Amino acid sequence: MSNDFYILDTSRLLCPMPVIRTQDKIKTLASGDILRVTCTDPGALLDIPAWCRINGHEVIATDKQDDDIFITIRVG
Repeated sequence: MSNDFYILDTSRLLCPMPVIRTQDKIKTLASGDILRVTCTDPGALLDIPAWCRINGHEVIATDKQDDDIFITIRVG
């Protein structure tokens, strides 16, 4: 089982692009990999976790620092 760590920067992109970019990146990863997504669109804080629940991925952390939102996902 792979446990590699990846970073995806979707800063300055507006809905639905952070979700689409996250989806496209996760398609290239193995189960168990960790992806940390950086966003600036506040809607991504709801949209990406909702997309993860529907598609069997686990949000293991969310964090907000100033205008940056960080969502850490374990690929299912």
